[in-house]
Amino acid sequence: MSHTHQVGFGSIWVSAALIFAARVYLTEWERVRRLDRESVGGWHAASFALGLLFIWGATASPLAVFDHEMLTAHMVQHLLLMTLAPPLILLGVPVKPLVHGPLQRFLQAIGRPLRSAPMQKMGRALTHPALCWFAAAGTLVVWHIPWVLTLGLRSQMWHRIEQASFLATGLLFWWPVVQPLANSLKWPEPSILLYLFFATLPCDILSGFLVFCDRVVYPVFLSSPRSLGLSALEDQQCAGALMWTCVTVVYLIAAAIVTARLLSSHGSQEYAIRQSETRAVALRKNAVQRMEAV
Repeated sequence: MSHTHQVGFGSIWVSAALIFAARVYLTEWERVRRLDRESVGGWHAASFALGLLFIWGATASPLAVFDHEMLTAHMVQHLLLMTLAPPLILLGVPVKPLVHGPLQRFLQAIGRPLRSAPMQKMGRALTHPALCWFAAAGTLVVWHIPWVLTLGLRSQMWHRIEQASFLATGLLFWWPVVQPLANSLKWPEPSILLYLFFATLPCDILSGFLVFCDRVVYPVFLSSPRSLGLSALEDQQCAGALMWTCVTVVYLIAAAIVTARLLSSHGSQEYAIRQSETRAVALRKNAVQRMEAV
């Protein structure tokens, strides 16, 4: 079976799984929305749906056919699965879980073992910012080693493993930044700015190397059809520039949002302190007035 046919056959299952996930999410979102409008907003559903759309675009759209012909198409897949879809999926998680009726009973049944102390300890370890950072950086570096990338392009099984690892480590990387669950952060929140800054370094090194290298790093693309009139070297430079630009812009936006959240939290704390001081002064004045009246 040809690579194209395998991609097409696998795309049907991927599309079906994503449609099923979207249907379950939206059904539960509508149910919770009717019961408590403050728990979920329209932006939750929009963010989750857009994240699923990006996953579909990377794994089941026509783009999936061209990734073995152009490094730029492969880079778009990587960015969709690791940089764009994960934060949108996590942002789609509402304040209250979307689990009611049969789905709630099912999740309660499978969730009992997950609530055990060893599993909770493992969950805390997996979402620790240090592990999240190294998992994402390691995945990025390993899958862009020339012979590993070639393996993923020539083997449908390894290609699916590559895509799954991009998505999984992307979700891990963005977990400390988005913080979809309360009390999920293990480090002081200002350190997330450094977390994002250091995360740009592996991407900048790789993308800079691809842009300024004067030879084709991945020989597998030398024999590919010339799409869009680009040579293999021009395709490589375009892929590097795309990665450089997209990662920089997305991480800057994330850093700006985190900074705004920090300033808002700091302002709320200062307001609460001033309010408590005002109340304390008022109580002292009242006490003095009562004593004078006596």
